[in-house]
Amino acid sequence: MDPLLLIIRTIGEMFAFIVILRFLLQAMNVDYYNPISQAVVKITQPPLIPMQRIVPRVGRLDLSPLLLAFLVKLGTLFLLVSMTSSRLDTAAIIMLSVVGVLDTLLTILFWSTIGSVIISWVAPNSPHPAPQLLQQLVEPLFAQVRRVIPPIGGLDLSPIAIFLVIQIIQSQLPRLM
Repeated sequence: MDPLLLIIRTIGEMFAFIVILRFLLQAMNVDYYNPISQAVVKITQPPLIPMQRIVPRVGRLDLSPLLLAFLVKLGTLFLLVSMTSSRLDTAAIIMLSVVGVLDTLLTILFWSTIGSVIISWVAPNSPHPAPQLLQQLVEPLFAQVRRVIPPIGGLDLSPIAIFLVIQIIQSQLPRLM
């Protein structure tokens, strides 16, 4: 692979990841004063300011980060396709961008769930900002699942249910294409 294409793809994917993470942090009501949350906000705030004026809020959710992530993925794909002289129609690039945003969102939730489970075994109630952020990010999902599947004998099955749902959704994403 051409190193320039790799750099463009990596930068685009990393920025889209951070923007989607910002959306999730806000959607899950993670501590705004966590240093990691603050870093995510500082990195994403400049491009989001104009978008937040245009994109209306839905309840307490700010959807402008999702739109920005879509535009970043779209721009990255257009740039990569134009540099490789590949022929891909605009509709396919738009669909790839939408699916890419959804896949990244699910991937963040998947790995956050794994991290949260490991932290609960190794360092429960850790004062470090990263474990606190992971726990706060996935706890609302765990709580929703616990309403349906209560802990059995002290064993919380909610992470397993979340893994299954994420894997099922991600396995169906290619069919959207």
